[in-house]
Amino acid sequence: MDMHNGREAVATRPGAPRNARGSALAVAAGPRPAAAGPGTGRYAGPDAPPEPAPQAAPGGGRADGAADGPAPPEPAAAGPADVYLRVHADPAFQEVRRRHRRFVLPATAAFLSWYGAYVAAAAFAPGLMGRRVAGALNVAMLTGLAQFATTTLLAWAYARHARLRRDRAALELRWVAQELIREPPR
Repeated sequence: MDMHNGREAVATRPGAPRNARGSALAVAAGPRPAAAGPGTGRYAGPDAPPEPAPQAAPGGGRADGAADGPAPPEPAAAGPADVYLRVHADPAFQEVRRRHRRFVLPATAAFLSWYGAYVAAAAFAPGLMGRRVAGALNVAMLTGLAQFATTTLLAWAYARHARLRRDRAALELRWVAQELIREPPR
């Protein structure tokens, strides 16, 4: 592999998808170059026919002319993209994501509504926001301080939700991913 800016540069095929910065994205599935297919030793897709098994020649050896020799090396461990796709398809991963969304989306909507109401009141109801509550303390100051309090409360609620509802499952998924990275593909 080549080094680029202190990082390993991944060789990519022409026309590979790119991210917003123009860097090539790793693609785990999709069309392969034309050289892939039966007899080339390269993967050609899920619908590709299996490669034919080598036949013994009448005089000994293999019919395809290849020399009998040591067995091919063991396949390398699954790459990060393959592992990501397998973990992403796991129902446990989908459940962790569902639990995350069920907390984050309503909490975000509620907090943004509360913040929007504060900004709207400050802009369109200056009489209400300027009303004194106690001494120099007015409604605008109280609601502004309440924004800090709700931010702290929301951060605490998110951490608690994550600890009680997602962390164990996410840790199990992390172990599964580590095992997938270490095991050779089947």
